[in-house]
Amino acid sequence: MTLAEAGAPAKPLPKRKRNSGLWPLLAMPGVIWLALFFLAPLYVVLAIVFGRVDPIFRTPIPVWNPLEWNPSQFNYVLIHIVGTNGVFGPALLRTAVYVLLASLLCLLIAFPVAYYTARLAGRWAGVLLTALIAPFWISYMMRMLAWVNLLQDDGMVNRLFSLGGLFSVHVHWLTGQPVVVVLGLVYGYVPYMILPMYAGLDRLPQSTIEAARDLGANRFGSFWRVTLPMCRPTIVAAVLLTCLPMLGDYFTSDMLSASPKTAMVGNLINDSVQSPGQTGQAGAFVMLVLIATVLPMFYYVRATARGGEVST
Repeated sequence: MTLAEAGAPAKPLPKRKRNSGLWPLLAMPGVIWLALFFLAPLYVVLAIVFGRVDPIFRTPIPVWNPLEWNPSQFNYVLIHIVGTNGVFGPALLRTAVYVLLASLLCLLIAFPVAYYTARLAGRWAGVLLTALIAPFWISYMMRMLAWVNLLQDDGMVNRLFSLGGLFSVHVHWLTGQPVVVVLGLVYGYVPYMILPMYAGLDRLPQSTIEAARDLGANRFGSFWRVTLPMCRPTIVAAVLLTCLPMLGDYFTSDMLSASPKTAMVGNLINDSVQSPGQTGQAGAFVMLVLIATVLPMFYYVRATARGGEVST
């Protein structure tokens, strides 16, 4: 080797030829699935919301041409949300409050359970994970019916509060109690928060946590400064996965309350679908729920993408 060759800069390695057609091909089934089962039904809903109503049979007539859409049904819903004619506003506000409270309670329950199962359970992790999946083996309706039996006037809850009949306790739990609806949402949807949170906590790099301990952080400090920031996207994803079905839920309120005082937006949608000539209004409520859920989804996607750019 000559001196010129020794002092010459190293030749850059040839770049690998990227297969530009592979990734679009792999993404094609997901794109087709999204188009068939999300975009197409969404367009049908829009065609009904901005369509017409048969004047005789009161059935919806979808209008497929966007240039011919009529916003009267959507405007009717918007006009009756606030103001003196705001008959829909209380249910929308009630839905937001119920979902917020239920999500916070789910988070308080799910995070310790998921953290213990993923980080501290050891050989019992499989048993605990099976116990977490077990509620999905029972239908949601059967689980709510079990709560109906427990909360009846002569049910187990009143018997427990009366200490077996020692005291006279007759609380009417199933007559429009907001706390019952919120706790029913928590009971029904907390598994949806535990499982994705467990998956995210289980993938945390143990070396990073051990490095924080080696640098002098105690358990609380390593959890607060290392573990919690790393699992923040997991928490946001778990909360979103829980909030989305809660926003459209109507069955919990019907089973545990059946009162207009606890009606949610899902109940408005269900009642509008079953009422002649109001299918377009039901679609308008669906669009409002969709807008309310898409905005935090965009925030989550942007936050995770930004986190990926920082990590790389």
